[in-house]
Amino acid sequence: MDKRIGVIGIVIEEFESANKVNETLHDLASIIVGRMGIPRKERGISIISLIVEGSSDEISAMTGKLGKIIGVNVKSALTKKLEE
Repeated sequence: MDKRIGVIGIVIEEFESANKVNETLHDLASIIVGRMGIPRKERGISIISLIVEGSSDEISAMTGKLGKIIGVNVKSALTKKLEE
């Protein structure tokens, strides 16, 4: 299966959604290479950036699950297919 490397940006605008985001990331930790989180309490948001490596289906499943969480915005950018 072809794998891709990419970055996923997550903006959490509702504090109550943070636990659901973290649970989702824990469930899909196998494709996460790196993670950086920055809370912006004065603005009432948190920002998470992920470096991921996985199949297009795995990465799409992650962004789809995250995007369904209320108060969460998700964007991704991926490389072209990599050779195994």
